[in-house]
Amino acid sequence: MKPHVILNAAMTLDGKIATRTGSSEISGKEDLIRVHKLRKDMDAIMVGINTLLADDPRLTVHKIEADPEDNPVRIVVDSKARTPLNFRILNNDAPTIIATTENADPEKIEALEKKATVFKCGKDRVDLKSLMNELSKTGIKTLMLEGGSTLNYSMLENGLVDEVRVCVAPMIAGGSQAKTLVDGKGIDKMKDAVKLKLKKSYSLGEDLILKYDVIKE
Repeated sequence: MKPHVILNAAMTLDGKIATRTGSSEISGKEDLIRVHKLRKDMDAIMVGINTLLADDPRLTVHKIEADPEDNPVRIVVDSKARTPLNFRILNNDAPTIIATTENADPEKIEALEKKATVFKCGKDRVDLKSLMNELSKTGIKTLMLEGGSTLNYSMLENGLVDEVRVCVAPMIAGGSQAKTLVDGKGIDKMKDAVKLKLKKSYSLGEDLILKYDVIKE
């Protein structure tokens, strides 16, 4: 059992989700509203530790009218329990789950447990399949994955993504050190690439929205 996972992101035409310096202001205001409507419909929203450390996001519904109960459960994949205790992800706006490992620093885990629910999934790296199973047990049926690029790859590699929704902005960033939609190890042969089926495409302001189903083999 696992939640229905939607990978959602904004990227430039050349597939960048951030520049080499971490700048990630990509999509227009119309897309930001789309994203927050999606957040409102989700049971949970998940990011990786690198995204958390770079952006200190709230991961709440705040670009549209919403009540506190509309906020999804916030999940951080954090193998070494590095989530700073003063970050906004640990405020009282919504419940938070920190997914870490058995070998993470016990003192850091103890401190995090005072502000969030902590799941230990795996020994050195978070076992994402195990995490999805645990989330399903808590009643989470829909999950929005907001990356970043390393977590996006790991979720796709493990066959845990059901849909991909991307906002393509009319800009080109370039840069070999800039983050792309999906990084990680990558595949060796194109025949092994994750296959997608286009469900819908439409213009939104100056951006292009693409919705895909992931083809499960």
